[in-house]
Amino acid sequence: MPVREDHSPLVSLLESGFDLIFEPSISPDYKYLVREAAVEKIGRISKLLGNANKVLIIRSVWRSFEHQQLLWDRNFEVVRKANPDKPLEELDKIVLQFTASRRLSMHSTGGAVDALIYDSDNDRVLDFGTNDGYKLTLSEKCYPLYPDLSPEAKRNRRFLIDLFEAEGFVCDLTEYWHFDYGNAVWAVELGKEHAIYGVIEN
Repeated sequence: MPVREDHSPLVSLLESGFDLIFEPSISPDYKYLVREAAVEKIGRISKLLGNANKVLIIRSVWRSFEHQQLLWDRNFEVVRKANPDKPLEELDKIVLQFTASRRLSMHSTGGAVDALIYDSDNDRVLDFGTNDGYKLTLSEKCYPLYPDLSPEAKRNRRFLIDLFEAEGFVCDLTEYWHFDYGNAVWAVELGKEHAIYGVIEN
């Protein structure tokens, strides 16, 4: 997918003034940076959720290559411990289902957002079918349309996805919490001629 980079800057959501919850990051001093256009979109989503007494949880946005490598290494170790007899090649395939390599992650473009929703009325993260609060269990149940879920989890996933799709994002095919805007995945999913966000390495 060709990229016609629009060179829009990365902006910190920490300084947005929106009512957001920031999930702690594996990367020290994480700034929760996204492209400028995405900030406005997240602001509108946050306002809609606030009207429903809910809060948008930002799990992760732009990641440097080093940050992505930290995630890869951590997830590889989890998979290795769970599958001690599997060869290295097979472990890599398992990790790749939910963790992109450092040069293939859409998070490096500044156009990807990982998000969940906090329910202020009940003082908890909504149930999406694979999460215990903030903690996610990675499996095929993370596919957005996975059928064998409780009615509540299905409703909550649809609620989250609809909020982002209304702002022009596309939902990842394997992670219901991951949304893309402006990058190559977004361009492919929407039949665009080109992406507008390329990789920002650091």
